[in-house]
Amino acid sequence: MSQQTILKVENISKQYRLGNVGTGTLSHDLNRWWHQIRGKENPYAKVGAVNDRSATATQDYVWAIKNINFEVKKGEVLGIIGKNGAGKSTLLKILSRVTSPTTGSIKTKGRIASLLEVGTGFHPELTGKENIYLNGAILGMNKAEINSKIDEIIEFSGCQMYIDTPVKRYSSGMRVRLAFAVAAFLEPDILVIDEVLAVGDAEFQKKAIGKMQDISKGDGRTVIFVSHNMAAVKKLCTRAIVLENGISVFEGDQNEAVDYYLSSEKIKEINSLKSRTDRKGSMALKFTNISFFDEQNHLLEKVQTNQYLKIFLEYDLNDGDLIEKFIVSIIIYDLNQQMVASFPSDEFTFENFNKSKTSLYLEIPKFNIRPGKYVLSIYSFNNAATPSNYIDTINHVVKFEVLPIKYDKKGKSIRSGNMAFVEAKYSQ
Repeated sequence: MSQQTILKVENISKQYRLGNVGTGTLSHDLNRWWHQIRGKENPYAKVGAVNDRSATATQDYVWAIKNINFEVKKGEVLGIIGKNGAGKSTLLKILSRVTSPTTGSIKTKGRIASLLEVGTGFHPELTGKENIYLNGAILGMNKAEINSKIDEIIEFSGCQMYIDTPVKRYSSGMRVRLAFAVAAFLEPDILVIDEVLAVGDAEFQKKAIGKMQDISKGDGRTVIFVSHNMAAVKKLCTRAIVLENGISVFEGDQNEAVDYYLSSEKIKEINSLKSRTDRKGSMALKFTNISFFDEQNHLLEKVQTNQYLKIFLEYDLNDGDLIEKFIVSIIIYDLNQQMVASFPSDEFTFENFNKSKTSLYLEIPKFNIRPGKYVLSIYSFNNAATPSNYIDTINHVVKFEVLPIKYDKKGKSIRSGNMAFVEAKYSQ
């Protein structure tokens, strides 16, 4: 490695055996060992399916990641992005030495601190303060070094009241606050962070991102960051890698990486929802179609900002008796996956749900959203808007474009100044 290179990954691959704990049977392990002592190749290295979680398994082995190569310089913030199941967490576990690679090697300089899931490395019976000392010792720090940082750790975590309480009584958000504070302030050379900050509240996420920027820019330490928050990746990272089905498909500038990832996302462009299998809920009601209409009930392909908009949803009612109180919410995201508008029926006008109907629509008198491309998702619930009460929930239902505002003959914007979302209503 060069003097500035702090982490070098060479030809890393990880193979798992489907349907079993571990890499395989005892006979397979003995077979690998016998080939190794004879100087021959792993007999299972040439087999294994591509890591496509939506495909039907046709082999006993799968490559969670395959032939990953990259270098990280001191002070860099490397983002790793990709869809669920793309191999991001597997790669981080290998970097953190939680698991070993099937092939390849990793060379590092300095200590690595990992934050892979809520409360990683915490003992639930120990207090928050005791866990700080435990994690510090695991990182190779002595008591004097930990003592010099402990007040900053506790203050940053915001858990002062509970610091002498066993961690098993902490909420998931409190555990993540304390775990991040420990990992950040005990000064590792490389800080590895999986998608755990999403558990924290907005105020803590802002603090954490600011701290990671201080770590990389001010202290010259390295951060490896996995997130589905594309805005955070653009803001925080200096470079990014895109993983797809366990393979690195792009490496370069973080903005270009995010654009590559978003453009390659297989967002459904068609209106029919019948064939969508990536949905969650009881399916007492199942959405089958979505359409956009203007005030004259003309079908729209593109939406004009500030115009009247009707979002028309069709559905099959499979078991109306299971639905006590129906709640539907249409949420609109930008291509950075940031929410820009939410229309929950329990906050807008919605007449009693009629179990004899098979369609409903959201009527928005003035669709005041800036021009650009957006993604729409549908959530429906029974009684309360919580995941345990999902009826039919589908993310990335349709991608649509909002066109710029219109002008009159004098060049004056026709767009009014008042926001009209509060006037939106659902009807059947």
